[in-house]
Amino acid sequence: MSSDVSIFYKTMKKYLLKRILFSIFSLLVVILTVMLLVYSLIDRRVIFQTDDVWNKRSNNERTFYEYTMYQKYGYLELANYTLFLQQKYVSLYGNSYVSNADFIADRNVIQDAEKCFDNETVQEFIEYYEGEGYTISYLEPLKYGNGRTKPGGTGYLIATRERSMFLRLWDYLKGLFSFESVNNVQDPELTDRYIRIEKDPYNGFYALVGNGTTHKYLIYFDSHFPFMHWNWIHLNLGVSYTKYRGQEITDVITTPTGDLRVVTTQYPAKIGTDEYVETAIDFHSLTYNNGTLTEAEMENYPDKYTVSTYRNNGLSMLETSFVIGIIATIGAYILGIPIGILNARKKDSILDKIGMWYIIFIGSVPSLAYIFIFAAIGTKLFNLPYKFANAQVKILAYILPTISLALPSVGSLMKWMRRYMIDQMNSDYVKFARAEGLSEGEIFSQHISKNAIIPIVHGIPASILGCLTGAIITERVYSVPGVGNLLTTAINGHDNGIIVACTVFYTSLSLISVILGDVLMSKVDPRISFETKGGR
Repeated sequence: MSSDVSIFYKTMKKYLLKRILFSIFSLLVVILTVMLLVYSLIDRRVIFQTDDVWNKRSNNERTFYEYTMYQKYGYLELANYTLFLQQKYVSLYGNSYVSNADFIADRNVIQDAEKCFDNETVQEFIEYYEGEGYTISYLEPLKYGNGRTKPGGTGYLIATRERSMFLRLWDYLKGLFSFESVNNVQDPELTDRYIRIEKDPYNGFYALVGNGTTHKYLIYFDSHFPFMHWNWIHLNLGVSYTKYRGQEITDVITTPTGDLRVVTTQYPAKIGTDEYVETAIDFHSLTYNNGTLTEAEMENYPDKYTVSTYRNNGLSMLETSFVIGIIATIGAYILGIPIGILNARKKDSILDKIGMWYIIFIGSVPSLAYIFIFAAIGTKLFNLPYKFANAQVKILAYILPTISLALPSVGSLMKWMRRYMIDQMNSDYVKFARAEGLSEGEIFSQHISKNAIIPIVHGIPASILGCLTGAIITERVYSVPGVGNLLTTAINGHDNGIIVACTVFYTSLSLISVILGDVLMSKVDPRISFETKGGR
């Protein structure tokens, strides 16, 4: 018996390794394809369609702004003559370079198109960046006949180099995960650097804390989902430059969206005293302050970990989508599987015909149509809130989206459970069971149901993990502040960072759910093996 278990786990490990390697390869292909679509096949100027800054600029200033945004979005690498000039003169004269006559002359020369390219520093700039494979662009100053510069007509000298698609992919993957170490803080005065476990004064548990790391608390626990929090490892999905203006996408989807949550607590330097404050500061979020501390900071903090974020009420985008999704999924399995079994046992009865009518209705009517039907019934008959933001009692806002998600899944589970049950009912082993004298109840409970539910089991991990991705149409209709609406908003706003991040997130969950589904099926069905035989 032990040898059989050992063989099973060895073959499972081998299967999982192959699956994981194939999944990683598939993920790379998907990311590369999306990057190709977003960065190469779509006109890059679409990113300015909703950009108010771009609309307010004109002429050369608008063109230069476009190049700076192309650099932020990852389209190209940009070098500016002005920065090149500053670096040159800082190395020669230090911070007093701004008053140097040569610096002033070199800075102003690009505003004179006739003398610009005769300047020695300009020639250095061009020679250096052309040697690095950059393309030099000179935006000549635009002037009126009287010599005055036109609005936005300032001259610019820049160098650009298009980024390779594979280099962009490599940079993205290289920065996908980052780990904090004791060398994160660049402060020569900080000599005591460590990572260790200490008792957390804010919850009574233990926490992993650091000194020299960016965050003070690296791993800690609290009452907020998912209860165990990691600042030690960072998932860097990218940055949003359109809708969320420079915010990390991971922070966008995981930060609670409600009002500030004020609690009674103590500043770190006041722990153990009787001095309490009412504040929304989250002391678990403390990061190192590289600047000069104020008197208040020196009084309230024992070290330079003084920078913090605030607590918010409510759920994050990810949590909102998951709560709605998991309730809908659990409800669908609780209703769909028993009703499907009952319809199979009562095949062609009134109950089965009602069930088939529902399956046909929910499967044939467009999802947007039945969502509006359920919304109309819920708002008119039960006075449920239609839009999420309009709900005076927040918990009521979850009812309609949850029902709208659950009912189609109920129909799908009913359909497949009924079908698998009927297929099993016509099997030879059922006939033998009847011949042996087993009752219909025993046959259904001990044989048919167990075998029929095996294909359903494979979809359970996908159903659970799918709750994290949200429901695009449902969340859009009910204005749910979840992640389901994130991708459509990003596509409409041409927010490339969020588009790529959603692709990585959704694809990873799909691949993980397939692997978990296969493992789960091997547990419930002894006929399934991870071994390959006969060349198959």
